[in-house]
Amino acid sequence: MKKNILFLVLLTNIFAACEKDDFCVKNPVTSKLIIDFYDNTNRETLKKVQGFSVIAEGKTDSLFTNQSFNSISIPLNSLTTETSYIFKKNTTGGATANNNMATFSIVYDTEEAFVSRSCGFKVIFKNVAFSADTNSWITAFTPSTIINLDDQSAAHVQIFH
Repeated sequence: MKKNILFLVLLTNIFAACEKDDFCVKNPVTSKLIIDFYDNTNRETLKKVQGFSVIAEGKTDSLFTNQSFNSISIPLNSLTTETSYIFKKNTTGGATANNNMATFSIVYDTEEAFVSRSCGFKVIFKNVAFSADTNSWITAFTPSTIINLDDQSAAHVQIFH
């Protein structure tokens, strides 16, 4: 009987000493910028960008290389107040001479918000403003500013080409 009681006390102490595991179920915590591409002539129709590559300014590696997308999700640099990307599209056959380049810049303020013990902090991008080269394949975009970038449920920017 004493062995059973001792075993139960030992088992209770083992389980009482265990800590609850924390798992972050919000992935990703910090939102990315979601961009949809639309046809410039029919502004209600999504239009794929052919031969599309995205390169962060100052980097050599691209996020996407020679793909076809009508929507992308790109990260913003939370350590600075501006992120610029070079959007490159190639309309024919991959030749470098046929590349059309556009610089898309995003300026913002950052604010950290505590999510949970397991997830830590997330960055909320506030007062976000967009700009693009005037002589590029991007003919227009909307909106030019947004107040907060803190969710990923819908596109934040529509680019027309």
